[in-house]
Amino acid sequence: MTQDYGPEARERFLDEPPKRAGRTPFERDRARVVHSSALRRLSAKTQVMGAGTDDFVRNRLTHSLEVAQVARELGKSLGCDPDIVDSAALAHDLGHPPFGHNGEVALDQAAADIGGFEGNAQTLRLLSRLESKAYSLELGRSVGLNLTRATLSACVKYPWGRDDAPDDARGKFGSYADDAEVFAWLRADAPHHRRPVEAQVMDLSDDIAYSVHDVEDGVFGGYFALDPATLDTAAIYETARDWYDATASDVRMGAALDRLQALVEWPTESFDGSRRAHAALKSLTSALIGRFAMAAQAATVARWGAGPLIRFEADVEVPEQTRDEITVLKALAAHYVMRTDQRASVQDRQRELLLALVTALAAGEGRALEPDFAADFHAAADDTGRRRAIIDQVASLTDVSARSWALRLLD
Repeated sequence: MTQDYGPEARERFLDEPPKRAGRTPFERDRARVVHSSALRRLSAKTQVMGAGTDDFVRNRLTHSLEVAQVARELGKSLGCDPDIVDSAALAHDLGHPPFGHNGEVALDQAAADIGGFEGNAQTLRLLSRLESKAYSLELGRSVGLNLTRATLSACVKYPWGRDDAPDDARGKFGSYADDAEVFAWLRADAPHHRRPVEAQVMDLSDDIAYSVHDVEDGVFGGYFALDPATLDTAAIYETARDWYDATASDVRMGAALDRLQALVEWPTESFDGSRRAHAALKSLTSALIGRFAMAAQAATVARWGAGPLIRFEADVEVPEQTRDEITVLKALAAHYVMRTDQRASVQDRQRELLLALVTALAAGEGRALEPDFAADFHAAADDTGRRRAIIDQVASLTDVSARSWALRLLD
């Protein structure tokens, strides 16, 4: 498949000596992501429920592995290089801070005067600067994993900076001003604001995986049941509009939920923790993932042909009914798990912890930072650079290490 990707797609930001034959450049990219310390840290970062709260529920690492499985199969069916979409899926959450999206809110507040914080922009920064694999003597800094342009482009879910975001971006962006050089390089000759097919496959696979698996985790954890009589549909549909799709009407969401509940795999008995109940729940998750992925594959091929579909030659097409079904599942889990009063109280304390850490590290003038981040802090030309080094440090922490640092620095 890689013969369809030209020299521009295979180029790296920093030229590297020739490698031994036997592996494609995209296979090397995937190996670099797999062996990165940032990927390992995801095992102790929150997905939806706190990392380590239960041996069954997902953390960021297991979620990323599942996204990669979906992306690899879907991308391959469209003719994308499977290693590119696999790498993008494995890397898509690397920039997430402790405590998941709640941590993003806190660090965005802490970085409000230096360009903000966004997990996706942090992913690009990590892949191209913070995660050391290659070092540029000319630039005098790490260039991260030095991935190929095709792979790095596939990792960028939002191909714009904060000041260049489209009106419907909902505060999402993919690059800080400090990383403008590598962002301009990876976007060379790319259509404005358009994502390559590989990034679209990664993004859809993320939606599919977490919409399905968050429901599975919520049912297993006892947060809600799938019995239609027990679901507060009005609240679920309102959450769908608030969090995911402002156009999601009750009629559309109700029709989507009806279609899903009509599936033969939708459980008819309450979850009691037995192997039989586990099997029924797993059967549902498999059916949903296959349903969503095959619908997108069929629609994309119908619109763009059989491919191979790569780079900017096509878009991933998702039928509106499939979008609605994914949205209503995400809203179901969000309403019953993420919007509870108990969780809101925990999230308040998490944000306070991260903000206090940023303040304490700034007051310590870099002394408490790990060596790499301390070097960035002292090499910075201004307060903006020094604050960004502190934000990078806190974002790198896991849920566990963030609490440990708080005990040590904040008593």
